Amino acid sequence: MELMSAASVIEPEPLQAIATAIAQERSLEVVLNTIVRELGECRTVALARIWLIEPGDICAVCPMRDECPDQSKCLHLVASGGRSRDESQEWAKTGGRFQRFPLGVRKVGQIAATGDALLLGDVSLDDRWIVDKNWVEREGVVSFSGQPLIYRGEELGVMAVFSRLKMGEEEFRWLRVFADQAAIAIANAHAFEEINRLREQLEMENAYLREEVNQELAFGEIVGHSPALNQALMQIHTVAPTDATVLIQGESGTGKELIARAIHERSARRARPLIKVNCASIPRELFESEFFGHVKGSFTGAVRDRTGRFQLADGGTLFLDEVGEIPLELQSKLLRVLQEGEYERVGDERTRRVDARLIAATNRDLNREVAVGRFRQDLYYRLAVFPIEVPPLRERRGDIPSLVDHFVDLVCRRLKIPKPRFAPSQLQLLENYDWPGNIRELQNVIERSVILARGGALRFDDLLRAVSATKAGPPMIKTDPADVLTVAEMRRRDRANILAALERTGGKIYGPGGAAELLGVKGTTLATRIKALKIKKGEYLRPLDES
Repeated sequence: MELMSAASVIEPEPLQAIATAIAQERSLEVVLNTIVRELGECRTVALARIWLIEPGDICAVCPMRDECPDQSKCLHLVASGGRSRDESQEWAKTGGRFQRFPLGVRKVGQIAATGDALLLGDVSLDDRWIVDKNWVEREGVVSFSGQPLIYRGEELGVMAVFSRLKMGEEEFRWLRVFADQAAIAIANAHAFEEINRLREQLEMENAYLREEVNQELAFGEIVGHSPALNQALMQIHTVAPTDATVLIQGESGTGKELIARAIHERSARRARPLIKVNCASIPRELFESEFFGHVKGSFTGAVRDRTGRFQLADGGTLFLDEVGEIPLELQSKLLRVLQEGEYERVGDERTRRVDARLIAATNRDLNREVAVGRFRQDLYYRLAVFPIEVPPLRERRGDIPSLVDHFVDLVCRRLKIPKPRFAPSQLQLLENYDWPGNIRELQNVIERSVILARGGALRFDDLLRAVSATKAGPPMIKTDPADVLTVAEMRRRDRANILAALERTGGKIYGPGGAAELLGVKGTTLATRIKALKIKKGEYLRPLDES
C-alpha cells in the first residue's frame, strides 16, 4: 500500500498512516527506515532524514570537528530516504559529509540544541542555512522543515524534510504532530531493544554462573599453606582491590582460573559477573564475534544480534584463559579495547564503550611467543601489568595432604558415600610423585580412588603406576623381576643421589654450580625434596676440623 498521497502538499492522512505503522514496530531500525522511506515517497519531498543524539565516536575524522563545542555527544545520521533527480545518486546511505552534526551547529544542530522546530518556506531567502547551494539548485529544493524529536521532555534527535514545493504553516504543524508520534515510536522501539539486550545478557550471565557453580563444586577453592602458594596469595591480596590488568602464568592444571576468581571476588567489581573466555576453544573465524558480538546479517549464519563477551563483562571482570591462543590478526583489536575501552560489533558501525577489568592466563612462555612473532609485544606489555606465577604441585608438595582431604570430602559429598580411610604410606606415595598434570591430575586420581575404594581403604599405588606407565610412552624391554625396586628402595636411592649432589657442591642448592643445576631440576623443587626426605645439613656438610 502506498502511504503517501500524490497531492502536491503533505497531508495529515498519510502522516497518520505512517504513525500507525511505526507504532506497532519493536525494531528501532524498522521504525527509522519506515519514517524516511514513506516520507521520501511523497512527490513534494526530495529528502527525509533522521539524526539521533548519541555519544561522540568519530571525532578524530569528523568534517565538523572544528565547529564542535562538545565532543561527548552529537547528532548521528541514522536514517535517510528520498529520490534524487540524478538516478545514480543513492540517498538511503547514512555516511557522508553530514553523518554527524555537533549540537548547536548549523540548522540541524540548532534544532537539537534549542528544541525548537524550524521552517524555511523559501531557502533561497536565507543564505545562512544553505550549506551546498549547488545541491539545492540541482535538486530543486524550495523548503526545509526541521522538527525536534522529544519524548517526555528528553531530546532524542531531529527529523528533517527537504521539499521541492513551498511548505506552508499548515503542513509545518502537521509535521510537528507527526514528529511527536515518531518520537514515541522511536523511544518505545529503543526500550524494547534494550529490554531484549538485557534479557539476553541476563540469560548468558545465568549460564556462566551455572557453569561457575559446577566448576566450584568440582574443583573446590584454593587450598594449601605452602611457601610457594602463600607468595601467590600475597600477590592476589595486593592486586585485587585495584583495576590493574593481571597475567596469570603457570602450567596446565595448576588452578589459574581459581586465582582469577579469587582476584575478582576480592575486587570492587565482585557484584558484577566474572566472564570466562577459553581462547583455545574458539574457532579462528569466530574470535571477533565471540569477543565483541555481531549484528544480524553481518555474515552467513548471523541470524540475530549477538552480545559479545566484553559487553557481558561490562562493569565486571573478563577472564581470558589461554590468551596465547588469540590469532595475531585479532590481537590489535584486543589491544585497542584495553587501551581505549572501545570496540565495534561485527557488521556494526557504532562504536561502543566498555568498562571491564581484564585478567589473562596462559601456560605458554609469552616472551618466547613475542620473540618468534606469534604474539604482539605491545599487547604482552599491556597484559603483564601485574604478573602472577602459579606454582606447580611438585613445588608445593606440603599442600598435598590438605588437597587430598579436600578432594575426598568433595567426592564423597557428591557421590553420597562414606569417607574412606587411607594409610600414611599411601599419602607418602602421593607426595613422592611429580604430578605432571598438577592439581587437576591429583583430583582425578583421588576421585577414581574413592570410587574404587567403595568405602574401604584408599590406595593409590596401582593408579599412579598406571598413570606413570601411560605417560612413559611405549613399554620398555622387560627386566628380571629381581630388578624391580620397592617404593622404600626408590626413596633411599633418591635420598642418596641428592646427598651426593649436595656433597659435591658443598651444600649449594641454587644458582650456577648448585646441586639443582647438577640434578637438572629447579632449585625450589630440590628444596622441597630435601625437606620431604628429611635431609639435614650435617649429612652433607663436613665439620671444619675434618679433612
